[in-house]
Formats: sequence, C-alpha cells, structure tokens
Amino acid sequence: MGFVFSSAAWAGSQAAPPPGPAGAASLHPANGRRLTRSQAEVERLKRDLHRQESDNRQAGERLQQQDQKIAELRRQLQDLQAGQPAAQH
Repeated sequence: MGFVFSSAAWAGSQAAPPPGPAGAASLHPANGRRLTRSQAEVERLKRDLHRQESDNRQAGERLQQQDQKIAELRRQLQDLQAGQPAAQH
C-alpha cells in the first residue's frame, strides 16, 4: 500500500507544469507571441488614454477661457446699454 501512495504522489508532482508565465510561454510559443502582442496593445491603449485625457484638459481650459471672455463681453454690453462707459479688463 505504501508503494501506491508514494507513486501517486511522485506522479502528481511530475505532472504539474512549471509555474508562472515563463513556464507557459516556453511550453507554448504561440502563448508567448500572444502575450507580447497583448502587452503592446495595453501600452498603446495607455498612450491613447493619456493623449485623450490631455486633450480633454486642454479643451476644458479653452472652454473656461471662452466662458470668461463671454462674461466680460456681456458685462461690457450691459454697461453700454445702460449708458455707462465700458470697463476695460
């Protein structure tokens, strides 16, 4: 009976694949290529996201400047309509 248990334990330890991504990639080259492509895609998506966030910040700043300019022009228009000299800011 001891032989059955020890041989089953030995077989179980030998059947396990090497741990980690390196072991899987070395067993299946296609997996390594897929992993490399996926990592490149992740990096591309990160760059795209960063660029979009930057574009959004810049657009927000431009909108804020335009809003300020519109508010100043409205004040000037109100001053002119009220017969007061427009204040230059």
